[in-house]
Amino acid sequence: MSDAPLVVHHDELKTFVMAVFTRWGAAPAVAELTAELMVRTDLRGVDSHGVGMLPKYQEWHAAGYIAPSAEPKVVRDDGPTGVVDGNQGLGHHVSTVAMELAIAKARTHGVGFVVAHNSNHYGAAANYSMMALAHDMIGLSMTNTPWPATVPTLGRQAMLGTNPISIAAPAGRECPFVLDMATSAVAIGKLVVASRWAKPIPEGWALDPSGRPTTDPDVAYATRLLVPLGGSRELGGHKGYGLAVMVDILSGVLSGAVHSDVNARPGDPPSRANIGHFFGALDIGRFRPLDEFKRDMDDLLRSLKSSPPAEGETRVWVAGEPEWECEARRRREGIPLAATLTAQLRALAADLGLPFTLGGATRPA
Repeated sequence: MSDAPLVVHHDELKTFVMAVFTRWGAAPAVAELTAELMVRTDLRGVDSHGVGMLPKYQEWHAAGYIAPSAEPKVVRDDGPTGVVDGNQGLGHHVSTVAMELAIAKARTHGVGFVVAHNSNHYGAAANYSMMALAHDMIGLSMTNTPWPATVPTLGRQAMLGTNPISIAAPAGRECPFVLDMATSAVAIGKLVVASRWAKPIPEGWALDPSGRPTTDPDVAYATRLLVPLGGSRELGGHKGYGLAVMVDILSGVLSGAVHSDVNARPGDPPSRANIGHFFGALDIGRFRPLDEFKRDMDDLLRSLKSSPPAEGETRVWVAGEPEWECEARRRREGIPLAATLTAQLRALAADLGLPFTLGGATRPA
């Protein structure tokens, strides 16, 4: 097998992913939505949360966690707040429904906050915070997980997920500000990407079974002992730890979903993921004139980008810029899939009896 990446057009990749979800029994609109968000994540260069998650989703679907045909249900609708029961559906679909509700509430009340429980992995957090941009709103998105991977500061057992936070804010002439960050030193998916491309990880991301730093992505993925954002207490790791707990409170405890005490619960392994999400939308026009906000956003972003770069660097970035530029490039040049991921997708297609069509292939897998 060649180690060269397979470069595919985004529409080709979307068609393949849609076929997988349709074979699972997802409604066509849900299959298309989920595939669109996964491929867009790859276009933006966030390969840890895009189509590379498909083999893991297949594993969770086989285990019964994901009910592809399920429809999320709004179970509470009170003024600017709401609660969505995901009914074990695909997390991208659940989250889109919940964020649309938050935006609708913000349009009516100025702010909207919606939580979801009984959901699944929702991909990149920015997919949902960015939904607010088209409505001239600021968007918020957070999620937790039932699979701990982050060690609390001064601890030695993984107790929290990577618990990402995303905020998106529109600008005028500048690209929107889009922050999407794990509250651990790195997202767990970055370990998979490093392993996929046979590259070491930086020391300081994760620990080996003895608690020492490791640069082996396979060891790090197996132990699931990521350090909080910031690393050690001396370097501010307690701040990342606190942010991770905040996400667990808003996404898990507030919504009634799973949270970090999952390891302490007796009994058989859970039959559902019960992941929790938190979404927010703020209507900028309720706080100040929109054009003034966008003008000041442009000033803020330009001032940061025009500040002098460190020695050896060529520019200062703001959150979202690398992803906007990567998306433009990959829309022109295609999305590179590592050879190991291509093999996984080929095997997945074979298991489902689907033709493997990526890279111009039309023969059955």
